[in-house]
Amino acid sequence: MKAFKYLLVLFLGCLILNPSFSQELLINHVNIITMENDQVLEDHSIYVKDGVIMEIAPEEEITVAGIRTLDGRGMYVFPGLAEFHAHLPNPDQFGAVFQEEVLWMYLANGVLRIRSMLGHESHLDLKKRVESGEIAGPRMFISGPSLNGSSVENPDSGRQMVRDQKSAGYDHLKLHPGLDDPKFLAIADEAKKVGIYYGGHVSLDVGLVTSVKNGYRSVEHIDGFLEAMLPDGTVIDPAVSGPFNLNLVGQVDQSKLQELIQLCLENKTWIAPTLTLFERYFGYQPAYELRQQPEMFYLPGQLTTQWYNTKSKLEADGLLAEAKVKPFLEFRQKLFLDLHKAGVPMIMSSDSPQVFNVPGFSIHREIESMSKAGMSNYEILKTGSVNCADYFEESGEWGVLKPGAAAEFVLVQKNPLEDLTTMQKPQAIMIQGKFIQRDELQLQLNLIRQKYLRQ
Repeated sequence: MKAFKYLLVLFLGCLILNPSFSQELLINHVNIITMENDQVLEDHSIYVKDGVIMEIAPEEEITVAGIRTLDGRGMYVFPGLAEFHAHLPNPDQFGAVFQEEVLWMYLANGVLRIRSMLGHESHLDLKKRVESGEIAGPRMFISGPSLNGSSVENPDSGRQMVRDQKSAGYDHLKLHPGLDDPKFLAIADEAKKVGIYYGGHVSLDVGLVTSVKNGYRSVEHIDGFLEAMLPDGTVIDPAVSGPFNLNLVGQVDQSKLQELIQLCLENKTWIAPTLTLFERYFGYQPAYELRQQPEMFYLPGQLTTQWYNTKSKLEADGLLAEAKVKPFLEFRQKLFLDLHKAGVPMIMSSDSPQVFNVPGFSIHREIESMSKAGMSNYEILKTGSVNCADYFEESGEWGVLKPGAAAEFVLVQKNPLEDLTTMQKPQAIMIQGKFIQRDELQLQLNLIRQKYLRQ
């Protein structure tokens, strides 16, 4: 380990002193989790050039002269994780610098791809700056501004918003509640015409079945399932049903789930579960405890105070009592596993930054939640790699480690197929042809923490 760290320092030193140095690298003696299967290629070498994996093989089989080499003996390499329900900040909130800090928080936690789900025009420029190498950050897929009951005045305006977002360069559409059937169906139809994915929350007046049948690419938060599993004729009164209708969980008819599963399979619908969001935002762990967790100190104090006030109000109103919330969380956990076991594809998502979900850090809390729900370590890794590439029909281009794929990977000390917690401390990452070691990642985190240091 000491030899590995020493070589990393030498290597990074060369890059700093010679910025024109070609990003060509051979890492020897590493254990590689390719994610093409659940096997580990022990004591292998990985050869990277210009951001692409050129070769993976036992060391003696790779002969490349005159390039930098590193000894990664004992380390494990796996594809970088993806956070597929992120919310890049709006620069009007905490400034443009905070946007860049969020990108570093993702990288420092091994998150090398994000799908941002609440668009702002600045996000398109941020994406370009990352892709050009001007700033460091994960690769991005950007959703446009929300399409919801308030922003969409009528079906025609919904169609126009779809066309505008497609022409602006957004990768995805994000739908929020409040849409009725005419507005939703117009949006869905236009999105298919222009060729852009769409998904999000399930509007109560539209419902899960109509959303899925009309091309929802992803259902965020496993939304709409509870409502679709209520007895026929149930009238939902938002004034008493609670956040996400959690007070109605006792009325759920489990016999309705199989038909919904089949519907999702037939329509190739993906699920973004965000388990940790509900456990922290709508869970019964007190706001004052969450506010003191270590990762909160990487954020502006004003933001964590907003989160504290939001959750504290729900607590004061009696909406988050354990007796009320625990059955709802258990229902979501079981629903998540039932959908997964049935083959409905999952994409790793935590919803960050969001109430007590800190960018990057919250992915590891999501991983813990998926594990507690019963998903295997390998399948968890798939949700944050292979599945996310499949989502955008880019299978084999990233999310796997093989020749020709993007060189986006993380080095850790232990085998994540056996110990998920090892992913919480990347020893190094490779992203867009740049090899960044833990010292640099930790330095960036320290600078952020120091900036927001508060009494």
